[in-house]
Amino acid sequence: MKGKSTGAKRRKYDASFKDEVLKMIHNGRPVSEVAQSLGIGENLIYKWKSRTNSSQQPAIVGKGDNAGSPEDQQALLKRIRELETERDILKKALGIFSRQT
Repeated sequence: MKGKSTGAKRRKYDASFKDEVLKMIHNGRPVSEVAQSLGIGENLIYKWKSRTNSSQQPAIVGKGDNAGSPEDQQALLKRIRELETERDILKKALGIFSRQT
């Protein structure tokens, strides 16, 4: 038996649409609100978000040719990784210290 035939087709989203959705999330809008307003599933947005976070080189937003040299971009990426590590450590410490004993 081959795959199920439910009659519903999968919708495909282009990269620019995904980027716009992720920008909305990054700007503070709740995932549930964005998903409902666009008619897409929350899980799909979380999947896009995790794929973006797990990529080796996050996109650096720049203004055309003024985005900086590759060395500047590498330095920014290194600083981003350092800040993310510091944030994760602080989150863990907060969890440890806020435990009720």
